[in-house]
Amino acid sequence: MKGLFSGALVAVALTLAGCDRVDPDSPLGQRKAIFQEMLEVKEDMGGMLRGRLAFSAEAFASGAVRLDDVSRQPWQHYPEVREAQSDARDEVWQRQERFTELARELEATTAALRELTQAQRPAPRVVAPAFQRVEDSCERCHQEFRVY
Repeated sequence: MKGLFSGALVAVALTLAGCDRVDPDSPLGQRKAIFQEMLEVKEDMGGMLRGRLAFSAEAFASGAVRLDDVSRQPWQHYPEVREAQSDARDEVWQRQERFTELARELEATTAALRELTQAQRPAPRVVAPAFQRVEDSCERCHQEFRVY
């Protein structure tokens, strides 16, 4: 009897744990995947600039292209109404003009970084300020619109 009760308790716990999962095809799941990709690309690029990874001009330029492409993708996955599981604050929907302004700012900074890396062979001292502007742009939006 005790084993049966324990088994039922485990089954309930596993079922409840599954409720926190995000459908990868939902708008929330899609933008989470995009933001995760953006983070991974930025981490590699930042790692090259901070000495955690060996700097590769080709890899950095490729990352700049990918980051610019990805920076334009998440915005289409914000539905008209906030999802219950979202890490975004209600302000995303209440202050859409500002949210859109910050999204365009990110796109502009990633485009400038991409252009810089395509115009010349990237060198850490040359690309670091442009990369910092990308990171600053991300941070501004997170401060205003992301729940931590």
